[in-house]
Amino acid sequence: MIEIVGVRFENSNKIYYFDPKKLTLAIGTKVIVETTKGVDWGTVAFPNKKIPDENIVSPLKSILRIMNKEDFQKLEANKQKEKKAFRICEQKILAHKLKMKLVDVNCAFDNSKLLFYFTSDSRVDFRELVKDLAAVFRMRIELRQIGVRDEAKMFGGLGICGREFCCRGYLSDFQPVSIKMAKEQGLSLNPTKISGTCGRLMCCLKHEQEAYEELQKITPRIGSLVKTPQGKGRVEDANLISGKLRIRPEKEEDMPYTIDRSEVEIIRNGRNQNKMTKEEKECRKLEGK
Repeated sequence: MIEIVGVRFENSNKIYYFDPKKLTLAIGTKVIVETTKGVDWGTVAFPNKKIPDENIVSPLKSILRIMNKEDFQKLEANKQKEKKAFRICEQKILAHKLKMKLVDVNCAFDNSKLLFYFTSDSRVDFRELVKDLAAVFRMRIELRQIGVRDEAKMFGGLGICGREFCCRGYLSDFQPVSIKMAKEQGLSLNPTKISGTCGRLMCCLKHEQEAYEELQKITPRIGSLVKTPQGKGRVEDANLISGKLRIRPEKEEDMPYTIDRSEVEIIRNGRNQNKMTKEEKECRKLEGK
């Protein structure tokens, strides 16, 4: 067993393990840590605990110290440098007539580099921009193109559910989301209703997909021939959550009725609807990063 603490960095929900070096740290403590990219700062996400050695990726980096007054002053100075770098970079982008949108700037805690995040609909040749920025700031410059989902994660906000964006609140990594998930969950294939602020399919579709897949295993498909206490019929509609089925009796003169899936015996299951509708084709544009 080895003692570790969990640390989360700014604008990231992923938690990294560090050696506390005999420090006892509470959740929320600001600390200076050693990383593969140099010295950085982070926030303790969970306190000291012991885990099996096989759960550790060696070598385990260390907590250097709890942030002191000088560290907070340096952090504030870096924030001011980021604001200045953002203004200057926007001016340089206009001067070079580059088709890109600057999203954020991050100054490494040890002042080793400035990292500029931007979005663009295409590849951008920013070599001259990097030279100009390096001449101004006299430090290493890095430009990184990100997607619209990453942009939403950086800025944060509230989703249509009224809660904080999942990506901003707790998701450590983006999971692929497909229009198939929305279809299987019985959602309206209306882009405005199934897309998030970022313009891509909502992350919560992925959260619920596993539950829907389990329900599909025990629910007859639409078009299935089934046997019920009232006789044989075909499934016209199915509510996966409630388990209610609307059955069209074999006898045309009989009215459709609703019954629970537990009372139904499948004679022949219906086929999956593989043909893509016009609405699905339009919504496919919402997939991707």
